Amino acid sequence: MTSQTKRGRWKPGESGNPGGRKPGVGSLRASLADELPGILDTLVERATAGDVQAARLLLERALPAISPRDRAALIRLPQAGVLTDQARVVLEAVRKGETDPETAAQALSSISAMALTKAVNDLALRVAALEQQKALNVDQTATESSHGRPA
Repeated sequence: MTSQTKRGRWKPGESGNPGGRKPGVGSLRASLADELPGILDTLVERATAGDVQAARLLLERALPAISPRDRAALIRLPQAGVLTDQARVVLEAVRKGETDPETAAQALSSISAMALTKAVNDLALRVAALEQQKALNVDQTATESSHGRPA
């Protein structure tokens, strides 16, 4: 009798492997950990002796692949001026082939975040100034009404 549904899945609460994992299977990693230094030494020896497969295995596992976008692209942005000037410099760098589009997109995203931060900061300063002005007006009105002058 099968424990599977019509769609080939196991019924809830029933396992496709009722006996479980065989004893000793989980200890493979632990036994390899003890031998790892020797395995790596052997791989390095073979790679330096000219074994291309050993060298390839070491390089693939030890060093990540380098893609063109992983290289730093130096874009000199103007410090003075508006953020749109900086964005123009980034777009010009892509046009000239000085940087790749993905790096430019990240730079433009950073410039956009800076613009948003600047806008929020400017608004906060304006609100604080308006609140301060309102407080001064309230104090001035209270002072005038306490002296009997009409507001």
